[in-house]
Amino acid sequence: MIVRTLEDARATERRVVTDNWESVRMLLKSDGMGFSFHVTTIYAGTRNEMWYKNHLEAVFCLSGRGSLEDLETGVKHAIEPGVIYALDKNDRHVLTAVSDLTFACVFNPPLNGKEVHDGDGAYALDAEEISAEA
Repeated sequence: MIVRTLEDARATERRVVTDNWESVRMLLKSDGMGFSFHVTTIYAGTRNEMWYKNHLEAVFCLSGRGSLEDLETGVKHAIEPGVIYALDKNDRHVLTAVSDLTFACVFNPPLNGKEVHDGDGAYALDAEEISAEA
């Protein structure tokens, strides 16, 4: 059984911070669950172009306001608490945060822990691992 708190995880290398967002990786590949689970905050006023070409992701908005644009179709969606979106086709997208957005996110295959977006807005499959004990 795995039990950890968000507060405890924030105090370890499971918290990854960039200029536009921070992500606390609650479950990772090293935990052996077959997916990873993150609590991610996208900072207000940022525009984040992403393309998870190596991963599928489901995202549930816990707080904040913003928009999601599908770069293939140009369709935009309002993001607010209670909205879920799933990038089931490795969708290229732009996430814009009007206020800080806090999400619960699931990735398949699971992330290793230290991933940040590359030039395409993707995560590599072979990123450095964080141990399950972190």
